Amino acid sequence: MTLNFFFNPKGVAVIGASRERRKPGHVIFRNFLENLIAGQFKGEVYPINPKAERILGMPCYSSVLELRDQIDLVVIAVPAPIVPKVLEESGKAGAKGAIIISSGFSEVGNIELEHKIVNIAHKYGMRIIGPNCVGIYDAYSGVDTIFLEVSKMVEGAPVLATPRPKPGKIALITQSGAFGATILDYMAGSGLGISKFISHGNRCDVDEVDLIRYLAEDEHTEVILIYLESIRRGREFFEVAREVTKIKPIVALKVGRTSAGARAAASHTGALAGSDEIFDAAFRQSGIIRAEDTEEFMDLAKVFANQLPAKGKRIAIITDGGGLGVMAADAIERLGGTIEKFSETILEKLDKLKKTGILPEFAAIGNPIDVTGVATAEMFAKSIEIVGQADEIDGILLFPLHHIPTLEADYVERIVETIRKCGKPVIACDVGEAEMAKMVRTKFDKFGIPAYPTPERAARSMMGLVRYGIYLVKTGVYEKYLERKCQLLFQKWNFTYSKS
Repeated sequence: MTLNFFFNPKGVAVIGASRERRKPGHVIFRNFLENLIAGQFKGEVYPINPKAERILGMPCYSSVLELRDQIDLVVIAVPAPIVPKVLEESGKAGAKGAIIISSGFSEVGNIELEHKIVNIAHKYGMRIIGPNCVGIYDAYSGVDTIFLEVSKMVEGAPVLATPRPKPGKIALITQSGAFGATILDYMAGSGLGISKFISHGNRCDVDEVDLIRYLAEDEHTEVILIYLESIRRGREFFEVAREVTKIKPIVALKVGRTSAGARAAASHTGALAGSDEIFDAAFRQSGIIRAEDTEEFMDLAKVFANQLPAKGKRIAIITDGGGLGVMAADAIERLGGTIEKFSETILEKLDKLKKTGILPEFAAIGNPIDVTGVATAEMFAKSIEIVGQADEIDGILLFPLHHIPTLEADYVERIVETIRKCGKPVIACDVGEAEMAKMVRTKFDKFGIPAYPTPERAARSMMGLVRYGIYLVKTGVYEKYLERKCQLLFQKWNFTYSKS
């Protein structure tokens, strides 16, 4: 059964819509109304509250049974004991899906009440997301059930608090609504685009198995992020993931790894976390890329959205600062990659650049390539061109540090032109938090070259591409995936990646 009615409903009823600005029901109804007025949400929205006549100028209804129009989706934000009654009415009204924001179910030990709402939903053929969640956000359809306000008033002025990211290709599934909100904040602030956000809380019905199946077919989603405290249908989840990862990368942040973390997860959503060693092995076997922490979770999201997977683990480093090259080499090899000395074929080509004066005579060319403190855009471009065409290299880490006085003002643009003709994944790094460093990283990001502020983060992101690429090669789908990904990148960035 499709879940599309959650994300593209023709009619939505917000049960528990409120006149009080800070209540979840008010924020949710206002989200829909504002998106409707802006032309982003194309359906109809109805406030349900037996104690109100109008909310935000719209006529209010005491029950969904009063509505004559088709209701595909109900969003429920009422106290837990009332949920069964309004869910029953929603089923009678023909609703296909219900997002239950309300808390007070299995997460506090009220398992019987949770079973009751599941039975009601099954009776009417409804699907449930939740309870105990913030629901969903679809950047393309305008569906937004997040009850956290976009902005808050600080000293009389509105300040962005929980911004909604721009439309993009990254989807997020999360058991934790609070964590999900922080990721929305991070993505909006970092310029990352989102396709769908799904907080499923206690996942009494719709769970991660249903969701990754749906996202595998979603035209707007190219990368699937998933925050897990536990997995309800473990065997089925990994079987489905094994198929989905052949067409789209899945990046998982699995928490509850320690005894304390597992205990906290159980008190949060009422779920048992399970053995971390078993999860780790299952992730590897099913092609899921596991992030160690929040920082890596988001770094991998960015790199998978914008770069090709690496066919192998042989990485080249090109830098204008020798120390950064050493740090990157250490990081790559600690993570399982290799920084091998270049073949005679590459060395001869690089040596020719020295002899013709394109590279300085004192440049190191063994791997890493260090074009030193007299670096120019041409030095980087010519080095990238040679390494990028070599079959012995699977990915390139680039360190064009802006501090070098000889680098021209437009050096990012000039380097990117060469990268666009390169058949390898390329990741950039410029270290610093001053204005210039941030500007350089932003430029690279805008051109589709993921840029990071430390060599370690750049290396971890590259090794994410390596791990995924090796999985695709092992399962025999690398070339098929590469062809599709190249087409997508060409459409987005006008890249001209070759299949070599």
